[in-house]
Amino acid sequence: MFFSLLLIHTGTLGQSFLTQIKTLPENKPAQVTQDWLLSSDSFKAGIYQASGGKDIVLANGLIQRRIRLTPNAATIDFRNLATGQQYIRSVRPEARVVLDGRTYAVGGLYGQTEHAYLREDWVDGFEKNDADFQLVDFSIGPLTHQFDWQPTTWTMNRQLPTGKELTLHFTSPLSTLRGITVAVHYAIYDGLPALRKWVTVTNGSTHALQVDQIVSEILAMPEEESAVVGSPEEMKKQQKIYIENDYAFNNAMRYELSDQATHWKVDSSYTSQVNYNYQTPCLMEIYPKGGIDATLTPGDRLESVRSYELLLDSYDRERNGLARRQMYRTVAPWTTQNPIFMHLVSTDPAQVRGVVDQCAETGYELVILSFGSGLNMEDTSATNIAKFRELADYAHKRGIKLGGYSLFSSRRIDDENDVIDPVTGLPDKGAQFGHAPCLASRWGLDYLQKIKTFIAQTGFDLLEHDGPYPGDLCASTTHPGHKGLADSRWVQMELQKELYRWLNARGVYINAPDWYFLDGSHKTGLGYREVNFSLSREQQKILNRQNIFDGTWEKTPAMGWGFVPLTKYQGGGPEAVLEPLSEHLADYKQLMMQYYGAGVQACYRGPRLYDIEATKQTVQEVVAWYKKYRSILNSDIIHLRRPDGRDWDGILHVNPDLPEKGLVMLYNPLKETITRTIRLPLYYTGLSEKASIRIQEGKVRTYPLNRAYEAEIEITLPAEGYTWLVME
Repeated sequence: MFFSLLLIHTGTLGQSFLTQIKTLPENKPAQVTQDWLLSSDSFKAGIYQASGGKDIVLANGLIQRRIRLTPNAATIDFRNLATGQQYIRSVRPEARVVLDGRTYAVGGLYGQTEHAYLREDWVDGFEKNDADFQLVDFSIGPLTHQFDWQPTTWTMNRQLPTGKELTLHFTSPLSTLRGITVAVHYAIYDGLPALRKWVTVTNGSTHALQVDQIVSEILAMPEEESAVVGSPEEMKKQQKIYIENDYAFNNAMRYELSDQATHWKVDSSYTSQVNYNYQTPCLMEIYPKGGIDATLTPGDRLESVRSYELLLDSYDRERNGLARRQMYRTVAPWTTQNPIFMHLVSTDPAQVRGVVDQCAETGYELVILSFGSGLNMEDTSATNIAKFRELADYAHKRGIKLGGYSLFSSRRIDDENDVIDPVTGLPDKGAQFGHAPCLASRWGLDYLQKIKTFIAQTGFDLLEHDGPYPGDLCASTTHPGHKGLADSRWVQMELQKELYRWLNARGVYINAPDWYFLDGSHKTGLGYREVNFSLSREQQKILNRQNIFDGTWEKTPAMGWGFVPLTKYQGGGPEAVLEPLSEHLADYKQLMMQYYGAGVQACYRGPRLYDIEATKQTVQEVVAWYKKYRSILNSDIIHLRRPDGRDWDGILHVNPDLPEKGLVMLYNPLKETITRTIRLPLYYTGLSEKASIRIQEGKVRTYPLNRAYEAEIEITLPAEGYTWLVME
C-alpha cells in the first residue's frame, strides 16, 4: 500500500526514440539579462534536442540539464545560465538500484580518464556497459503534482507550479531482470532555476522483487576548495547548489540538520584532485539513509525519494535565502498559507464558544485546542465526536476555523507497540525522544486511522501534530506495518507522508515541528528554546526578535511559528506572562506587532484574547493593521540588523509585484529615545531610482536611491519602542 503509481509512458520501445528526439525544437539558450528574483515570468520550461539529436535538454532560460542518449543515457552538462557555472566535471549513471541484493547502474557512459573536468569532444568516444540498465525510450509531459491540495485558509500563492517533465525509460538486458523497468523522472519549473528528480521501479515480472535501495541522483561536481589534507567532514561541501529532498526529519526546525538523503562523498576515480588522500567531498548522491527494503509483487511500482536541485548564482547569504524561499513558494505553495490563530488551553464548550466569539470580534481566523487543553483526538467515541463536531459547527457559523493538538512521538505505549532498539532488542529508550511508539505497529496504524476518523467526522480544520514521525528505527519483526529493522524507517516515513497528503486533500492545515514541507506540512517552529518563555517579558521581546531574525533566512514568514505565553508556561513568575492582559497591554501589543510585523504567526496560548474593552480594542487594532498590509508582511524579509539589545534592530519586507514594494519594522531596545540614519537596501523592492517612503500613516517623502539601490533616511525611535515605514 506504499507504492506510488505514475503514468506509464506511451512511446514505442526500441531505438525509435532517436528519431523522435529530432522532432523536438533545438536548444538555443539566450543570455540572461534580467534578475529572476525580481521578474521570472519570461523564463519558461521546455524540452529540447541538441548535438544533432544525440542529446535531450531540459531548460528554462535560467538553467539547463543536457543528457546524452546514446549509446546510453548520462548527464553531460548541468549549468546555471546566468553565471555560466558548470556543475558536471565527470559523467556518472543517472541512477543506481539495488535489487535482490545486487547493485545495477541505470544509464551511464564510460571512458573518461580525467575526472577534474569534462570536454565535449570526449563524449562521442564514451561507451556503455552492457550490464547496466539501458535507455529504451523517453516521454514528455506537463508538470505533475504529488498530491491534491485544497487551500482553505488565507494563502499568499494559490497557484500550483507549472513546467515540463521528462521521463527516461530503462530496461535491463539481463535475463534475471526481465520485466523490471526503471524510469528516471526530471521536472523543470517555469521561472525557477531548479529541477526535481526521482526514480520509479516497476515489477513487470512474474515473481516478487526486493528493492533494497534506490540512488536517484548521482552528480560528480567540481569542488570549491583547495585542501591538500583534511577529511570530508572538515572540508566545505558544494555551496552554489542547494539540494532538498522529501526525506527529512529530526525536529531541528532547519532543513540542513533534518536532511536524511543527501550524501556528499569522496571520488577515488578523481586522481588529479588537490587533496592528497582523495578525500574531497565532490560526489553528491541522493538515497534514503537506512535503505528501503521493499518487496514488490508483480505489477507493483515503487517511487524513490524526490530531490529538488536549486542552482544558486551567488555566495551571498541573503540572496541565496531569497532563492530558497522562492523555491518553497513555487514548488510547495501550501507553505504560503498563514492563518491567524490562537492556542486555547481548554475544551470546556462554553469557553471554546467564548474564545470563538472573541476571534470573530477581533479578526482572528482559527482556534487551536492546545496541548494541555484536554483534547484527545484518539477518542473516536460517538460522544467525543459529537462534542467536537458541535464546537466545530459553532466556529464555522462564526466564520472561524477550529483545530487541535495531537501527540504521536515522545510517549510510551507498551512493549508490544513501542519502537524496538536495534542494539538491545528492547523498547528501552532507543528512540530519539526516549520511548516512542512505532508508527507501523498495530497501535500506530490504529492511531493514523483514528486521527483521520476524528478529523473527518468533526470537520476540524487544523492538526497540530507534535512529534510527527522523527525517524526512529524499529527492530520489531511482529509489527504488522513493517517486516523488520531494514524497512522500518522507510515504511514509517511513507505512513507519515500519506497522512499529511490526506489532510491536504481535505483542506486541513498542519502545524508540525519537523521538516515535512515537501509532503504537505504548512508550518514548523521558527526556532526557539521553550524555557525562554518563562523569562521576563523584557527579555522575551528581544529574544523573540532574535528568533525571527535568525529563523527567516531560509524559511518564509509563513513557514515558522513563534510563541507568546499569555499564561504561565514552562515555569516563570508574573514577570513572564501577560495575564491579566489589561495590566500588561503595552507588552502584549508590542509582542503582537513584532510577530505580525514579521508576517510570523505566534502561539498566543491562554484562556482568552482579551479581558476588558481596552484590550479588545488593542487586539482589533493590531490585527486590522496586519490584515491591511498582509501581503507585504508575508513577503520576503531582508535582514537589516540583528537584535543585540545595544542599538536599533530591524527587518525589511520586499515584493516588487505589490503596490507596497517594501515595509520596514524598526525597534529600539534602549531605555531612551534614539535618532539614527539608516540605509535601506531596496534592490529587491524593484525600485531603481527613487522611493516614496512614509513613516507609518504619515506624509509620503521621496528619497533618491544610490548606486547600491539604498535609500538613506533619518529615523527617531521611542524608548523601548518601534516604528514602521512603507515604500511605494
